[in-house]
Amino acid sequence: MTAHVRKKRKVDHTSASPDATVTQSISASAEMSFIRGKQMVASTSVASVSISSLPDAIKNGESLASLRRMVVGELEYTTIQQQPGKYLAVDCEMVGVGINGAESSLARVSLVNYHGAVIMDEFVLQRERVVDYRTEFSGIRPTDMINAKPFVEVQEKVAQLLKDRILVGHAVHNDLKALLLSHPRHQTRDTQLEAKKHKLTRSSRPALRHLVQQELNIVIQSGEHSSVTDARATMAVYRIHRKVWDKGHPPLSSTISSGKKRKRTPSSDHESGSEDEDRPASKTSSHNTKQFPGGGRKGVSSGLSTVTRHTGKSSIGHGSSNLETKNAWWKELGNGSSGSKGSLRMKFG
Repeated sequence: MTAHVRKKRKVDHTSASPDATVTQSISASAEMSFIRGKQMVASTSVASVSISSLPDAIKNGESLASLRRMVVGELEYTTIQQQPGKYLAVDCEMVGVGINGAESSLARVSLVNYHGAVIMDEFVLQRERVVDYRTEFSGIRPTDMINAKPFVEVQEKVAQLLKDRILVGHAVHNDLKALLLSHPRHQTRDTQLEAKKHKLTRSSRPALRHLVQQELNIVIQSGEHSSVTDARATMAVYRIHRKVWDKGHPPLSSTISSGKKRKRTPSSDHESGSEDEDRPASKTSSHNTKQFPGGGRKGVSSGLSTVTRHTGKSSIGHGSSNLETKNAWWKELGNGSSGSKGSLRMKFG
């Protein structure tokens, strides 16, 4: 008898299984949640796989692994670390309004502190019809505008948070322009300008994604942008070079105290050469002004002794009465003596 051999049927192993499909969908949602800046479980698991293989190193006292986790939103913060603190990083996202959506309008503002904790993340209500949400870049969708807040409210909140704090941003003038705000230059740290100044890259205006890839070896802005992720990335770059970049700026404590009224000293009066009109005269200063026949104020010569010493007029001395002294002094000034005028300039100059 002839034996029949049964042929084995080939099994196609390339077809996707249900489990594989679920895994792919989770990975896709995780990637989207990371781009959007939302912290989800799937986002944490996927992000940790991408950065766990990178070697850790200490650069200028900062752990690069910790900074990477901060950028992708993996860190957990204590109550103290969630406070605004001394430094705040800002980033904004825009949408298109007007004809063909060519005009940019502020749509999202995010602020993170030194540790990367989100201090503020608000969507801005649009006054005009949005023509282009620019979702592929801004990551903003029409549903994000449901709980959006008016521009004035967002602007006021940002201004209060930035007061007496150091603002960190990348090309931060664009963010301030969108917010219609200004910030003191000595309290501003622009990573783009600092990178150019210290020659971190060859480009005069390096992009944030290039700085992050160079300094942290991670990729951001590969798809939709997130103002939270970009603000964290900006803060991470700043933290790496903070000690060097801050050398060109005065300490924050000194800049805040400089805005307060300081006690007047004779040396400061000679250097300034002008009075504070809004500063009321004290009783002590008004009492001391009577001791100067020329009518000067405390700490400033009336010019009388300078005139007498320079011209050699012995008739005008401190022993004369106040009225006689003043009359003689003005008489000399009326003669058009260039020496007296020059002596006054030298005295106060």
